[in-house]
Amino acid sequence: MGPPVIEVRGLSKAYWIGERRAAYGTLRDAITQSVQRLRRLSRTPTGREQIWALRDVSFDVRAGDAVGIIGRNGSGKSTLLKILSRIAVPTTGSAVIRGRVGSLLEVGTGFHLELTGRENIFLNGAILGMRGREIRRKFDEIVEFAGIERFIDTPVKFYSSGMHVRLAFSVAAHLEPEILVVDEVLAVGDIAFQRKCIGKMSEVAGEGRTVLFVSHNHNVVRQLCSRLVYLDEGRLVMATDDVAEGIHAYLTAQEGHSEGSEWVNDGSVSGSHFVPARIAIVTGSGSAARMPVHNDAELWVEIEGEVLDADPLLTIGYALSTEDGQPLYWSYQTDVAEASWTPLRPGRLTMRSKLPKRLLNQGDYRVELISSLHMREWHLQPGVNAPTIELSVDGPLSESPYWIVQRPGTLAPILEWEIVQ
Repeated sequence: MGPPVIEVRGLSKAYWIGERRAAYGTLRDAITQSVQRLRRLSRTPTGREQIWALRDVSFDVRAGDAVGIIGRNGSGKSTLLKILSRIAVPTTGSAVIRGRVGSLLEVGTGFHLELTGRENIFLNGAILGMRGREIRRKFDEIVEFAGIERFIDTPVKFYSSGMHVRLAFSVAAHLEPEILVVDEVLAVGDIAFQRKCIGKMSEVAGEGRTVLFVSHNHNVVRQLCSRLVYLDEGRLVMATDDVAEGIHAYLTAQEGHSEGSEWVNDGSVSGSHFVPARIAIVTGSGSAARMPVHNDAELWVEIEGEVLDADPLLTIGYALSTEDGQPLYWSYQTDVAEASWTPLRPGRLTMRSKLPKRLLNQGDYRVELISSLHMREWHLQPGVNAPTIELSVDGPLSESPYWIVQRPGTLAPILEWEIVQ
């Protein structure tokens, strides 16, 4: 077995609040910033706070690994990918990368906005060190995967964010880098394209190339990845080949942010359209239910808050998942036919939805509050920044004498049967 394709040793990255960073700059700017960076290593700027995005992180990645990188917002995931993509330099420590890296970190990464999509494909290929004939061999496949044939000769400054992502991912995945680095930016694309990208990343990993993937979608990480890196507040919690164990450790750590069967906003969660005040599992009287509950109990998910802007696209609801993050279902106030929607109006709001009776098996579950502008903008996103409460289900699961304890499977519905012959 050869050396790891990525060796991270004692990696740390510090920023200073107030430090000005430009997306583009001249060679003179780069030299100036390099000199300033060297000066910063020897002293902390007076009057400015130092923030460590990464602190003493070490791990290895083998050729052919599909590595999921997880952690809360601000844990250092994107900073790590920028260093591995040679976009940022570490403050201390080292990251040795053996192989050509293709990166998709932000919308439009590596694109020249004045050039067309066609010209940017050749530009990105040249940056990766590919010859013109290699790029031409892959060109049609890249354009077809991105689905932007009509706009390939249009300057990319006129592309939507979704078109940027489709072309950028297609270029990064098809120009045969040894290491493919993808941030959560895929969430900008539509659902069908996200599935397409996940399939492509699985294909890349199956070819023996290496994939590094940051995502809050733990179900995708579980399916795609063979190795997991878990970061918290810039520090490495674990690097493991047991992906399920790593996800479980992360979710268990997040339980400290839950308030049992009721969450009340202490002012830390705000919003532009809807500001949540409370989410709870409640009884018919409106009081928070005591856990565990029976799976045949009359219970509701109740949400309170303030509607600031009653945008027609505003959706509010909840996501139900298992304790280890497997999604079971999402529900919004817009689930029914549009004619039956109750219009949202500015002001105080209390809404509730009955939990399905006799659906869940015995066990522990997570309920996360959702708020978004439909297909346009997340406000409270499950697995990312959504307030979370706990739902613990106990028996009885059935009147049958055969099923008085936990049944196999996640769900335990009571279904009717009849003999037809």
